[in-house]
Amino acid sequence: MKTTYQYQFYPNTNQKLELNHWLRICRYWYNRQLGDRFDWWQMNRTGIDACPLISSIATPREKPNYYNQKALLPSLKKDLVKIFHSGELLELKQVDSTVLQDVSKRVDKAFERFIIGDSKGSKSGKPRFKTEADYRTMTFATASDDWIKLVRNDWLYIRLPKLGVVKVRMHRPIPDGFTVKQASVTRKADGWFIQLMLEDPSVPKFISDKLTPDWGNSIGLDAVLHEDVYLATSEGDKLPSLKPLRKNQFKLARISIKRNKRKRGSRARRKLAKREARLHQRIARSRQDFQYKTAHKLARTGAKFFFYEDLNLQGLTKRNKIKQDDDGTYLPNGQSTKSGLNKSWLDAAFGQFFKTLDYIAVKAGAVVVSQKPAYTSMVLSYRNEIIFTDCSMRDYWDEQNSLMVDRDINAAINLKKLGLDIFPSIKRRSGNLSVVGTIDNSITQEILHTLHRAAKTPTS
Repeated sequence: MKTTYQYQFYPNTNQKLELNHWLRICRYWYNRQLGDRFDWWQMNRTGIDACPLISSIATPREKPNYYNQKALLPSLKKDLVKIFHSGELLELKQVDSTVLQDVSKRVDKAFERFIIGDSKGSKSGKPRFKTEADYRTMTFATASDDWIKLVRNDWLYIRLPKLGVVKVRMHRPIPDGFTVKQASVTRKADGWFIQLMLEDPSVPKFISDKLTPDWGNSIGLDAVLHEDVYLATSEGDKLPSLKPLRKNQFKLARISIKRNKRKRGSRARRKLAKREARLHQRIARSRQDFQYKTAHKLARTGAKFFFYEDLNLQGLTKRNKIKQDDDGTYLPNGQSTKSGLNKSWLDAAFGQFFKTLDYIAVKAGAVVVSQKPAYTSMVLSYRNEIIFTDCSMRDYWDEQNSLMVDRDINAAINLKKLGLDIFPSIKRRSGNLSVVGTIDNSITQEILHTLHRAAKTPTS
């Protein structure tokens, strides 16, 4: 079993300067390798309609890979490397060799995901050259327990190659039986942090039991942005939202306005930039803490299957298309209104939450499954009728059952039905939607019982 513990460590002034210089060298080495791969990519590919028929095709250049790029390091370390655009001189031998080799590995993975794709076949975007703000982590791949020199009270002293002994605050002890396999140092807005990857081969990986989803061991989850609700569950519960960005956007705007008024490169501007970075970090950490607590709350329900809607978050947060008249004048396109909705989607971070839920659920022996949410918010869950045709329709009063049906809880129940493969099929006939399918009486009674209980429970 492998796990990673993160601790904050406190280098002295000389060590901070050395670490910052190491990041500069690693960033140069990363960008140099990436630029070399882009050159190979442009010089050795030809469009179908651009193949020369008369001139001979030159021998293609050998493809840069992890091994031949890493082999350049010994020759580069023999002398200072001059940066072309700035004239800066860098000495690569100041950095530990395993750190520079890990940089080559990062470039190789990023470029392979761009050309070939990952294990699932999906490709990533084109890798970008790293700026000072982007490149913040260095990895020591050969770390071991011998690097730890002393453990005393709540402090740990670890020796890093070519840096010396650094003092680490050990807010939680390293578990017995685990050994250090790798160490990474990261510069964040509030200081330096070290991540220790620990391994204990005697601890087996958890393998969940093979279960079949049914009505009793599964829960449907509907993502909600209405008012102060974060999630609606098929059990009739509504989980509150945190909205950390919304609560701090006034502070962010105030600091950003003050920062933009200061002269570029001035000390005052740098101080305000640090304040802004710390506030962004506080927002991200509070959001992550909220999502972990919500995921643990769902895992403690004992459900073995969680069905959530597979949202197209990239499309939901996309800007509206520009509208122009014949004269080239820009027309209103509703983007000013949609910007607030985009901010709410990004503040909720549902993609990050469902990844967190999957991580927590696996430890609890549960499974998280995504479902396409088409028509799940429109169909009445216990009668298979199209009811919620308008997004502004938040509730529906059913005279027959004397029941007020909540739109979000109804959608969560439909997601659960979709995961259990009992959701009806929707067909469009003559421009109208029709529901095809029946529902068992026992399931109907279960749904009505849940909706009656949810109607009596006040929203938290």
